[in-house]
Amino acid sequence: MSDFTTWDILRNLLLAARWTLLLSFVSFVGGAIVGLGLVGLRIGGGTFGRRFAIGWVELFQGTPLLMQLFLAFFGLGLFGVDVPAWLAAGVTLVCWSAAFLAEIWRGCVEAIARGQWEASSALGMGWLQQMRWVILPQALRIAVPPTVGFSVQVVKGTAVTSIIGFVELSKAGTVVTNATFMPFTVYGFVALIYFVICWTLSTSARVLERRLDVAHRHH
Repeated sequence: MSDFTTWDILRNLLLAARWTLLLSFVSFVGGAIVGLGLVGLRIGGGTFGRRFAIGWVELFQGTPLLMQLFLAFFGLGLFGVDVPAWLAAGVTLVCWSAAFLAEIWRGCVEAIARGQWEASSALGMGWLQQMRWVILPQALRIAVPPTVGFSVQVVKGTAVTSIIGFVELSKAGTVVTNATFMPFTVYGFVALIYFVICWTLSTSARVLERRLDVAHRHH
């Protein structure tokens, strides 16, 4: 008979959820920074820059996240490099997120009418000024729904890191299940916590969309 109460189970899972949230935040923010750089290379970079950005996107979109985690965690170990699970998970998810965010944002930027580029160029703006003052503010409204949608995928993607020993929410669920022999209760709570996190993100996105739309119409 397990000595764990329902509250004990929930408390342990909530403690582990902190690491899911932290890893998701680091992965998304890091991926956003790298992804923005890739967008710049893809749109305004030279031949080498464009090829590098395309290669990055094709590599990380065209291979399974699980395989990328294995290579980051175990691959370097073949050369005697000891990689902590949290570092391998963070770096892999940042690179993976950057590839998807770069493509999302590139599509949003390219959706802006060509006339906007031509008009801003006629005003004597350079490429960076065009991006900063004309293109990106318009692309932002288009980018909100797919960007937030992908952030939900990042949260759920953190579950894969349990395979290399990173203790986040899904890994904690397995550990607690092994200790309590109450899989239905444990994984029910795990699913509920994931739902609350993802639902909060989606709801926040809808609010942000409405505010951006209202601001645009007033403008």
